[in-house]
Order: sequence, then C-alpha cells, then structure tokens
Amino acid sequence: MHILCGAKVQKISEVHKFLRNYLLNTPKYTSIICTYTFFFVPLQAFYMQNTSDNNYIVKILFMMIKEKIQDLLSQVADLQATNAEQLEALRIKYLSKKGLVTELFNEFREVPKEEKREIGQALNALRQAYEARINELREAVEANGVKAAADEQDLTRTPDPITLGTRHPLSLVREQIIDIFSRVGFTVAEGPEVEDDNHVYSLLNFAPEHPARDMQDTFFIEKEPGVQKPSDILLRSHTSSVQTRTMLSQEPPIRVLCPGRVYRNEAISARAHCFFHQVEGLYIDKNVSFADLKEVLLYFAKEMFGPETQIRLRPSYFPFTEPSAEMDISCDLCGGKGCSFCKGTGWVEILGCGMVDPNVLESCGIDSKVYTGYAFGLGVERITNLKYRVKDLRLFSENDVRFLQQFEGC
Repeated sequence: MHILCGAKVQKISEVHKFLRNYLLNTPKYTSIICTYTFFFVPLQAFYMQNTSDNNYIVKILFMMIKEKIQDLLSQVADLQATNAEQLEALRIKYLSKKGLVTELFNEFREVPKEEKREIGQALNALRQAYEARINELREAVEANGVKAAADEQDLTRTPDPITLGTRHPLSLVREQIIDIFSRVGFTVAEGPEVEDDNHVYSLLNFAPEHPARDMQDTFFIEKEPGVQKPSDILLRSHTSSVQTRTMLSQEPPIRVLCPGRVYRNEAISARAHCFFHQVEGLYIDKNVSFADLKEVLLYFAKEMFGPETQIRLRPSYFPFTEPSAEMDISCDLCGGKGCSFCKGTGWVEILGCGMVDPNVLESCGIDSKVYTGYAFGLGVERITNLKYRVKDLRLFSENDVRFLQQFEGC
C-alpha cells in the first residue's frame, strides 16, 4: 500500500478509483468486490477485514478529508465578490449541488461509524462558515448597490412627478350645483347627519303615521317601538332638517342651499343605495311666487345640462310643500324624441319642488301671512348619472380606481 502514499490524488473519489484498481488486481481482496462492477467497495466493508493495510488506507482517507476541510476553511476569509454575478459564482462553486463543500458531504457516507461524529462536526462547521461568508458578501453587495444608486442620483434635477388623485365625480357635481345657485344669491348651510325626529319630520308637517317614520324606511338610533316622539334619534333621511334649523335660527329673508349625505333603509342595487347625497334649496321672503321657483330651476337646468335644455313641472305631493311638483328635463340623448334612457318619453326626472307649506312656516316661528317661500331638492347621484352617463349607483361608493381615473382633468 506504499504506492498509495506516493499517488497524487486530490479527491476522495480519486482515492476510490485508485483503490478499485488496486483491489481488482490483488487476489486476497477479490472476494470483497466480486459483486461491484461499477462502484467501489464501501470503506466500512473494507475496514472490517481488519488487515494492517486496510487500517492504513482508512487513516490516509481520513487525513485527506480533514486536510481538505482545513484547506477549504482557510479559503473562507479570502472569498471576495463585488457584484451579484461574482457572488452567484462563489455560491455555485462551493455550495451548489456539485460544489466543493457539497462533494465532501457526499463522500461523508463512506466514513466508518466511529469517525462520523468528528468528520460530521467539521463538515457542518465548514458549510456554516461558507454560508455566513456568502451572506456577508451579499449584504455588502446590496449596500454598495444602494450607495451607488444614491451617488448616481442628480440632486439638482426636478423631482419625479407624484401621481395625484382625482376629485370624486359626486364632489365635482356637488360643487357645480352649489356654484350655479350661488350666482342667484344662495348660500350654503349645513347641519348634523345624526338628527332628531323633530327637525326631520315633525316640523316639516309629516303626519305621525307617515311611512317615512317607520323603521323599515328610516335608520333609527334611539326609538321606542310603536311611539312617535320628537326626541327619537335617527340618521337624517333628507337635508330638509337643515332648512328647519335655519328657519328656527334666522329671520327672513332666507336663501340657503343645504348639501349633504342622507340615509334610507333601502336595498343596495344599481338604482338605489342606503346612503346618497342631496342638495336642497330654500328661499323665504315676502311675495315669493311659484313663478320665481320656475325661473330659478330653468336657469339651473340650462347651466347644468346646456342652453337647449327644456323643463316641465308635473303636479306631485310632499308633506312640506303646497303646491308640490316634480321637475323633468328634456332628454339630451335623444333631444326629446324618446329613447331607452328616457323610456320613450323624451323627459327625465331630476328633482322635486314646491311652495313651502304654511304649516311648516308657522311651526318654525315664521308668519305665513307675511312670508312665503319655495323649496326644492335634488339627488347629486341622479344629476351625476345624467351628466356622466353612470348607470350603476354602486360605482360611486366602491372606490374603484379604474372608475375614478376617468374623471381626471374634470
């Protein structure tokens, strides 16, 4: 076996190859490898022969493994990488499936049991050392990349434009409505969304048995079942409560616009929602007539939908106005000829209006024999639908960016 000592072998696999040739040509070892044509005799089996030659060969193999481990350990500190490509090359060379460290683990299977602990600990320490060094180099490469990017940044250039949001279509239409009515003297008045029954219903001439005061139509927060009390707390179902607060706190003349969110107990669908937005108007002064109301509404329609827009007023009923009417505008899609949007009528309803009922004036402390007034109310979603051809009310409250981006520049 002295020839093994002089053999220039660098890997365990080369030792195996040398041993295989030696054993195949040595008669006393032929029986050990009789069934191994392509593979080498496991060292454990070879070791079990208890010959001095065997012990000598195993010692040499262990010395080679240890020397290889020590040699690889000595190279850890010298590993260098300045970019991701070099770092990956190091990982492949040492830790990949065919890497130098991994090959030692593959040959670890040939180590006898009594030596496995020592060699196993050394191999684990070797792998951990290479993993730690490569991770350290990776952090350094990433840090250098960030620093290089910062160094390359031109601090004198104009900052990149920040993507700005868009105004919500309901906000656009609400502001447009307020702007139109402000030109004829209306000012904005606001009030609480959580109201009491007195301001929402009682002062507005709603009968105690009116369906709007039932829980299936209104969101009540505090209410005694079967009893109608002015102190019942609810989410306002219209912004008319702001009108009653204004009439109670101001002396005529009054000319206010009341925008805001309202709530009703309705199933959510493409045509209805449990909350929506209203803009209501109130004008109280001496000698106010229905003709004044008609002229203001005609002015609004032409400013909002175009100078060719026509209006018509149809008789209707509201508890707080008398007489009452609903206003339609000519369909701008078909020019009044009739289409699917206007259901073949050539007209589209947009608001309700009327002269303020004298009972409402008296309830709010205003002399109905001296003052008269008119009121109107319109849904912001309804106007937005007509203006932008939005067919589903749910789009207004879903915050879908794809929908909102359509209003950029509006």
